[in-house]
Amino acid sequence: MIYRVDARIVAPVRDTEVTDRVEDAVRNLFPNVEFEHRPGELVGETHSLERFSERLHEQEILETARTEFFKRADDEGFSFALKKQAAFKGVINFAVGNPDELGDIQVHVTVNEPDVESYIDHVAPPTEDGRPVDPDERE
Repeated sequence: MIYRVDARIVAPVRDTEVTDRVEDAVRNLFPNVEFEHRPGELVGETHSLERFSERLHEQEILETARTEFFKRADDEGFSFALKKQAAFKGVINFAVGNPDELGDIQVHVTVNEPDVESYIDHVAPPTEDGRPVDPDERE
């Protein structure tokens, strides 16, 4: 299946932070991101969440990811927020509740093909007994 997505990533850069380090944090999870520097923030765009998906599998947090994705999903895409400090270490930690003092990394994914639910199933497949399952094989 062909997946076409546009992911917009916005990371605040505080005065106490080094911009290159914030870039590195985002690149740890989204290595193909292309950045635009703006005052006080980095705005990036990528068309692949493959590395991010790999990390979700490695960390075994697929159901958590699905919950976060569907929480802020609509017909065009989905959004989620990540803790910047964890991203520095290449770890996915979804930001819930109050934003971190350094600010959270905001990600908005627009799904062009096929549809939002199919793409979420691709990035973070449903699980049974902690193991990913192909949604087409469950029926």
